[in-house]
Amino acid sequence: MTDRHTAMDKNELPEGPELKIEGRNAVIEAFRAGKPIDKLFILEDCQDGPVMTIKREARKCGTQVKYVTRDRLDQLSETGKHQGVIAWAAAYQYSSIEDMLAAAAKKNEPPFLLFLDNIEDPHNLGAIIRTANLAGAHGVVIPKNRAVGLTATVAKTSAGALNFTPVAKVTNLAVTIEELKQKGMWFVCADMNGVRMYDLDLKGSIGLVIGSEGGGVGRLVREKCDYAAAIPMAGDIDSLNASVAAGVLAYEIVRQRLT
Repeated sequence: MTDRHTAMDKNELPEGPELKIEGRNAVIEAFRAGKPIDKLFILEDCQDGPVMTIKREARKCGTQVKYVTRDRLDQLSETGKHQGVIAWAAAYQYSSIEDMLAAAAKKNEPPFLLFLDNIEDPHNLGAIIRTANLAGAHGVVIPKNRAVGLTATVAKTSAGALNFTPVAKVTNLAVTIEELKQKGMWFVCADMNGVRMYDLDLKGSIGLVIGSEGGGVGRLVREKCDYAAAIPMAGDIDSLNASVAAGVLAYEIVRQRLT
């Protein structure tokens, strides 16, 4: 059995010292300067004043907080002077869904957004952002938890698309989808047990929901979707890479919009 404080998956680890912020004052200043913080590692059971301030700032910003042992912080630290706090900053600033909808309205286009559920591989996220840009999507939406953020690898894999395609981070994908449905959007998720994508009307104001390669779209999110779209497959394996699936479905939406 692995210890919960020492067994972190690769997506929880910073990708380079330029994305780490160590020390209490440095982390507080980063929050107050508006720097996007994806994850925050705090010494477990630490309750002193500066750390409580950092926790309040993290709550206001919706930052994911992980409580770990001092040994784990020592392993993550580049400076050896973490003071019980290490922040993992995003490589890019996050946007908002409101900005995405405004961009669609400015172009006089029905909104087209990609929603990603449980995408934890930074290469997949970067590739999907690149596809979203080329397919004319107005933005990409990711959840706060169980998802990779805008890391350096994501930026590199997007091949520059991250400079032009906004990404929003939300607390709860299912709630966000329900709120957007009230504004006239409808949602289709990738599901191999769904209706063949060519038999669905994918025009109009739409959100395309893509899940992880292994688990697919989560149950709560899937239940909020209006339709489930299946990609026809004739091979001997039963699933596509998440970024490939996103590309296939996104371009079916593009095809239908063009016709």
